[in-house]
Amino acid sequence: MTLSRAAAEPDVTSFESAVSRVDGRTVVLEETYFYPEGGGQPADRGTLAGVPVEDVQATDDGVVHRLAAESAVEPGDRVAGQVDVEFRTYCRRAHSASHVLYGAGRRLLDDLGYAGFGITPEKVRVDFETTTTIDDAVLVELERLVNRAVWEHRPVSWTVRTAEDALDDPDIAFNTKTEEGIEDDAVRVVTIEGWDVAACGGTHVTNTGDVGPVTLLDRSNPGEGRTRVEFAVGPVGLRRRRDEKAALLAAASALGAAPTDVPEAVDRLGDRVGSLEADIADLEVELADARLAELTDEGFERDGRTWLVGAVEGLDAGALGEQAQTLAGDRADVVALVGRDGRTFVAVGDAGEGDAAAVVASVTDAFGGGGGGSARFAQGGGIDADPADVVAFLRD
Repeated sequence: MTLSRAAAEPDVTSFESAVSRVDGRTVVLEETYFYPEGGGQPADRGTLAGVPVEDVQATDDGVVHRLAAESAVEPGDRVAGQVDVEFRTYCRRAHSASHVLYGAGRRLLDDLGYAGFGITPEKVRVDFETTTTIDDAVLVELERLVNRAVWEHRPVSWTVRTAEDALDDPDIAFNTKTEEGIEDDAVRVVTIEGWDVAACGGTHVTNTGDVGPVTLLDRSNPGEGRTRVEFAVGPVGLRRRRDEKAALLAAASALGAAPTDVPEAVDRLGDRVGSLEADIADLEVELADARLAELTDEGFERDGRTWLVGAVEGLDAGALGEQAQTLAGDRADVVALVGRDGRTFVAVGDAGEGDAAAVVASVTDAFGGGGGGSARFAQGGGIDADPADVVAFLRD
């Protein structure tokens, strides 16, 4: 079966090979340097006999190249293959960076296991199995360790070992699925000197310095006991660093603080905002109490019962409802209070033989919104009218 030589010789991006089989847009070569999709790494891009290669897959019958259009090549023809150098370089850097990240995880994370990885043009993910919570502090330290290993220019090499030998080596990291699915007698092992050892069939750089800066982007939970860490290499990572630095400098300028002092300045500002919000809340309660006291003068008689109707600012729907229930029977038989928090709302308390729910229904029928309750207490919200208009309606 034809195998790809991409992983063994990742620097080879131009080659010639004889055609073994052709079936429409699919071509199998006697030898290829295109990397077939697998293990989380996407297939190489490029051209074959001048036709763009759309996909590359490893099958039981060999490495199948799917072209973007049918070609005139026939079995026995020698054709030129050209791997997209830029994309190959990106994948090598991204794949090696994932191994560097796992090596950093070996130094920080407890009960570590490898649950997979994947490369896209924008970012790379590594799924860790670990009992350690990867919070912001751990994420920052992972990034520091990764870039330290890059800066140290550690050699990267690969060799083939027997499956039995590799599985017996506790230092070799295996993807759980890969370990369970080993059928061949040989396992390819990639080593970052003094940093990480892992079973892997992908393309890699020969020195960690070739990876370039690595920027950790985010983390998430793809399943119980797992943490997914996403990172970027190349332009995407550099843009992220630029944007974060610009945002930090803008925040520092607005706060009148040095960039390294932004967290403390934000804490102080948060304390100040909290204090001011508490003061405002107290003033709103005082204002609401004063307004409620004024409502006594606005009471009126209807059908032998005392009504108290008015608009009250500074109370949310819950607090307004409590006031309506408290005042009903104390200040009037029926208390209808109207407030506003984006949209107008109403609360009605009834201490006698009336129907608070019917009063709310009359308001929502007239102005829209919805609500409900019982004969003694009801509320309505989403009312499309100013509080003054609702008060006038209830007093009419």
